[in-house]
Amino acid sequence: MKQILCFGDSNTYGLIPGTKDRYPWEVRWTGILAEGIREKGFQVVEEGLCGRTTVFEDELRDNRRGAAVLPMILESHQPLEKVVLMLGTNDCKTIYQASAEVIGKGVEKLVHQIQAADENIEILLVSPILLGEGVGEEGYDPEFNQESVETSKGLKAVYEQVAKRNGCAFLAASDYAKASGADREHLDENGHRQLAEAVLQRIA
Repeated sequence: MKQILCFGDSNTYGLIPGTKDRYPWEVRWTGILAEGIREKGFQVVEEGLCGRTTVFEDELRDNRRGAAVLPMILESHQPLEKVVLMLGTNDCKTIYQASAEVIGKGVEKLVHQIQAADENIEILLVSPILLGEGVGEEGYDPEFNQESVETSKGLKAVYEQVAKRNGCAFLAASDYAKASGADREHLDENGHRQLAEAVLQRIA
């Protein structure tokens, strides 16, 4: 069986919107992808973590900096045929004050880490879903504000250019799925299925 690594944040982890719970395997987009691609000789390695960033250190939670752990994960799961990389939502938090272009530099660093580990790995770079309007309002997530929302809207164009520069395949999750109204940040069950179908079609 060939392996596909899915490296991401809470939307790869499968956090249920508005809760601290996790969708079961068969509901998460990674699980749906695994079922759809198994007959083609692939298995999915799921590496999603809530709060994970590209390169930023979270002072509130340990081990969230993607660049610090990705090389280790790549080594522990080798050989890998493909990597699906979807990060950037948490980089939009107000504490980092990062523009879409700076976040793009962060995700490009991760692309280079993958290529350094094995130049033959095929990379699908996925720009994340958009943060929902009002995500930083009372009762939702105070780590974001309206500027975060606007930054998330700029990631698609930036990531597409990163993909072109580095010979990666590209997919915009925001073209297929959106944040749940429950928390304006995470995929609901329908969103997971829509994203899985888009990724499956792109890599199958």
